[in-house]
Amino acid sequence: MVQATYQTFYDILDSVLGLSLKAEQLGFGHMAARAALTYVFLIALVRAGKKRALGGATAFDVILIIILGSIAARALTGGAPYFPSMLALIVLVFTHWLFSYVAWASPALSDFIKGHSTVVILDGKVNREALRAAHVSMDDLEEDLRSKGVDDLKAVKEARLERSGKLSVLRG
Repeated sequence: MVQATYQTFYDILDSVLGLSLKAEQLGFGHMAARAALTYVFLIALVRAGKKRALGGATAFDVILIIILGSIAARALTGGAPYFPSMLALIVLVFTHWLFSYVAWASPALSDFIKGHSTVVILDGKVNREALRAAHVSMDDLEEDLRSKGVDDLKAVKEARLERSGKLSVLRG
């Protein structure tokens, strides 16, 4: 009885999602169903992950988003098996969450996994070595300062290039 129910459920999923078809055999209906299901699945998955994953993301977060998008796209278009790909997405989000927790618990691992902020201006003086190491030009720095309403370097007590790549500024 359980085996028959499972088979019936699989047959329904197969007819809606085209699970047994090759990528080039997927029709409009299969792609539409996969797109809708993948969208709902990814919303649930991202909501289960960290709130910050799409906000002030670090490189650590961006890598996850790129990989999730890549795997989801392959599942959606039939380039990879659908449900094993969804499981891979769950494993990646869990692994990301685990790494985030470890980074939270250990400042040394946090620096390794997520990076660290860099002081680029201190008491109105630009640290050109820090800019060079971060591959930030003086023009880029001035643009970021202007976007924060700062037009005079002497007015800056401290400016940091944060782990997310954004500039934070404390005025003097």
